[in-house]
Amino acid sequence: MASFPDSVNENDIGKAKFIGELLVPVAPFDQKSGREAWTVAFAPNGSYFAWSQGHRIVRLIPWTKCLDSFSVGHGEEGTNALSPRHLSRQSSDGGQVVPAAGQPPEHTIDCGDIVWGLAFGSSVPEKHSRCVNIEWHRFKFGQDQLLLATGLNNGRIKIWDVYTGKLLLNLMDHTDVVRDLTFAPDGSLMLVSASRDKTLRVWDLKDDGNMVKVLRGHQNWVYCSAFSPDSSILCSVGAGKSVFLWNMDKFTPIRKLEGHHHDVVSCEFSPDGALLATASYDTRVIVWDHDKATILLELGHLFPPPSPIFAGGANDRWVRSVSFCPDGRHIASVTDDRLVRFWSIEERAPLAIASVSNGLCCAFSAQGSVLAAGTRDGSVHFWECPRSIASLQHMCRMALRRVMSTQQVEALAIPALLCDYLTYKVI
Repeated sequence: MASFPDSVNENDIGKAKFIGELLVPVAPFDQKSGREAWTVAFAPNGSYFAWSQGHRIVRLIPWTKCLDSFSVGHGEEGTNALSPRHLSRQSSDGGQVVPAAGQPPEHTIDCGDIVWGLAFGSSVPEKHSRCVNIEWHRFKFGQDQLLLATGLNNGRIKIWDVYTGKLLLNLMDHTDVVRDLTFAPDGSLMLVSASRDKTLRVWDLKDDGNMVKVLRGHQNWVYCSAFSPDSSILCSVGAGKSVFLWNMDKFTPIRKLEGHHHDVVSCEFSPDGALLATASYDTRVIVWDHDKATILLELGHLFPPPSPIFAGGANDRWVRSVSFCPDGRHIASVTDDRLVRFWSIEERAPLAIASVSNGLCCAFSAQGSVLAAGTRDGSVHFWECPRSIASLQHMCRMALRRVMSTQQVEALAIPALLCDYLTYKVI
């Protein structure tokens, strides 16, 4: 049974609209372990969707093909929650499918080991490598370059060309599972890998994958990392309640955020960079003002919440993943109670919920209209995000916060109420 605050009528919570799923072939010899979809990812330009469907395999599918299959927004049929579309199993059972004329190709990639982390990276030519001898580089990344990084069970990272499906680089330095990968969003092709070897490593793909720096500070496994929208700050989370912030210009620690009572497994910045959401096995998602290291909002998944001393106990409300919608107003979380929750930053109870068995990860599409969630059986489920029109106030707040920190806003000669709104104290 789902858990909601006593003040909330569960029947008043909306049901998210299920629009389709991607299935994987099931062989008679399939084992229970190794089939997990640990990661799902959307290309920054919205062109591709990728997921690790288990047993070393990653699928790359043009996102327009998924949308056409699901018929999202195409008349009444596409918006009917009772008739979701399925991308059939035969399109997911290996081999390259011949695309229609003008459609990008889809690929099935065998990575050689279990895939834990996925990340898309796109190149901007004016963002140069930090390496001086750029004429020595093997790869010349153009403006239309799109890469996929895969983090493997054996500690390796493989870099693939999305459009051709070819392997470009094989990065070897981690000594344990590469749990998560994230590219800097500025087009520099700087890649950060988070590993169970307790380190984060920074790679420069424009320098042929040269490792730039090792970030040390975590005492246990590192589960996830995320860049701020301007690429200046990295958040990393892991076992032992760890939430670290790093200066990515100097590769030095900024501060550690204190507030979780159990392992922190997922993190993501808001699109304007003003907020940071972290998900933990302590049954909570915390929304932070990372500039001030303060908690602005707690999204609880168990009521009453466990006390700190009991938060480490096994329960069915462990939060597995959190994702910030590109509209800056919605957050999605996946938990062990077989629910996906859609939250508004203005409320402490979910706007909508959806059922998903054994969910592991989630991610919003580039436009924020669709949420994808990967599961333990290697399949992916899709829902429409609850829709609402953002206020002009919120849009102005996001525009301002993209360029100003909390401290800079507080220094402005403006009324206190307006300052509180701009710093998300009044959400």
